[in-house]
Amino acid sequence: MKKKFLVIGNPIDHSLSPKLHNYWIKKYKIDAVYEKKLLNNNEIEDLIFNIREEKIHGLNVTVPFKKMVIPFLDDLSEEAKISQSVNTIYKDDNKIIGDNTDIEGFKLGLEETGLEIKNKKALILGAGGVVSSIIFALKKMQTEKIYVSNRTELKATELKKNFPEIEIIKWGETLDFDIIINATSVGLKEEDEININYQQVSKDKFFYDVIYNPPETNFLKSAKKYGGITTNGKMMFIYQAQKAFFIWHKVVPEVDKETINLFDV
Repeated sequence: MKKKFLVIGNPIDHSLSPKLHNYWIKKYKIDAVYEKKLLNNNEIEDLIFNIREEKIHGLNVTVPFKKMVIPFLDDLSEEAKISQSVNTIYKDDNKIIGDNTDIEGFKLGLEETGLEIKNKKALILGAGGVVSSIIFALKKMQTEKIYVSNRTELKATELKKNFPEIEIIKWGETLDFDIIINATSVGLKEEDEININYQQVSKDKFFYDVIYNPPETNFLKSAKKYGGITTNGKMMFIYQAQKAFFIWHKVVPEVDKETINLFDV
């Protein structure tokens, strides 16, 4: 029987997960299919029940459900527990497990850029589902100082409960940093802009956008215009998918040129 896997989110149109997973499924001759599903909050419970019944064999979770799914799960991996964020779900020994492959995905993707962030300062924009994973990864990489700025300060303050060492700064305020990470959904739409004085801060600084589709958001375009070094979340996306693929299929798919070029439009 063909196994079924899904990525859930709202919005979900932009997700390229099916493209990547189905490419690997075909390459490694696995009898499975991977689709995307637009989900509403009241549908989470039924979906998890379908994993119990093995009508669905695994889920990837994206915005805004990474925290919302937790109460419906039986157990969490260490990474998911600490970050309180789940992006990969599977059944093991009759238990529904939530895991977090974003941490490793972000870490491997950032390492690939060659940027040394040990003892450096990082500013994260946003406080949503993926931010705790980014903080976790930056800590692993021995970043000296992590600042977080979010439009609603309350959400950023919530993060501080799990990560007391972060510093919250006001939205729109910028300071001396080595890397600035956009982890908001601002950028999924063409007209979206983030309120930053790029001219003042961009020169030779590193700008990272978690968004990979579109490949270049206004955040990255503006930074590049004023001399910033920019990269998008494509490699993070590929590496988190690689880890999820291994969890489900016990195959480590190769991240080669062909895989990376799948997303070049």
